[in-house]
Amino acid sequence: MKTIQDWLSEYNESHQNATNKVIHWVCVPAILFTIIGILMHFSALLTALLLVLSLVFYARLDLVLAIAMAALLAMMTTLVIILPVGKSFYFAMFLIAWIGQFYGHKVEGKKPSFFKDLQFLLVGPAWCMDAFLGKALPKWRFRNPALS
Repeated sequence: MKTIQDWLSEYNESHQNATNKVIHWVCVPAILFTIIGILMHFSALLTALLLVLSLVFYARLDLVLAIAMAALLAMMTTLVIILPVGKSFYFAMFLIAWIGQFYGHKVEGKKPSFFKDLQFLLVGPAWCMDAFLGKALPKWRFRNPALS
């Protein structure tokens, strides 16, 4: 099984360009948020199940990062519950964020990592969280080898 460092190192290969990185730091959380929003409009039970499964994936890689991801997912889910917007808002935001992602990869000149392995759809948010924690917490020990 790959370690968190293995996953993040491989993810870094197609995320070297500064513009692409900034786009990803905005669009990856936006996509995660919109997926929760879309799923919640169809089934709260399915949403909860998928969130728990994603947390199991994170916990198998790094418990501390998984706790940070759990806090983020809880915050996003709470926002979805309290925001007075419909599923069309989430679909539009999802589409705009994916356009941003593909533009970032055009600038980068490399294909998105998830074309190689769908698990990178879960690695992307962890990559963003690791970078965020490094900026927010002075003593954070980066999991991403490129940031260490």
